[in-house]
Amino acid sequence: MTCSSEENQLQLLTSTDDDYGGVIVQIDQSAMDSTTFLSILRHSISNWKHQEGFWYHHAEPKYLMLVHWIADSANTIPANATHRVGVAAFVVNEKQEVLVVQEKTGHFGGTGSWKFPTGVADQGEDICVAAVREAKEETGVSNLFVVDTEFVEVLAFR
Repeated sequence: MTCSSEENQLQLLTSTDDDYGGVIVQIDQSAMDSTTFLSILRHSISNWKHQEGFWYHHAEPKYLMLVHWIADSANTIPANATHRVGVAAFVVNEKQEVLVVQEKTGHFGGTGSWKFPTGVADQGEDICVAAVREAKEETGVSNLFVVDTEFVEVLAFR
């Protein structure tokens, strides 16, 4: 792909859209020298930022992450971390009923599979607070089953 300007034509990296509104770039590493690649990469990132409103988030050895917050609310994309802490909530009510939910999106979205409420702790968030928050987020705070949810104990840690 090329991008035209008055002075010259600059090549862009070939990309495909992913399922989340981002782009995936597959690169044949033997196709160009590092100086050429750097020039094309810089121009491609600039183009994606301009076209889609993406901004740099982080880079790992095999990929570069650009992000774009699409909701009309405060950006809650977490900062790049060295790890992610996942939590699950095992919620039981006074009738000894266990809370399970179905995903609307993601890998299990629309599959009809039932699971415990899960999610990722925010940077600096206590896992106890994260488990309660995720239970409320995945069911809706107005759900009477979890309105008074409180953390009791850690059942497992991996």
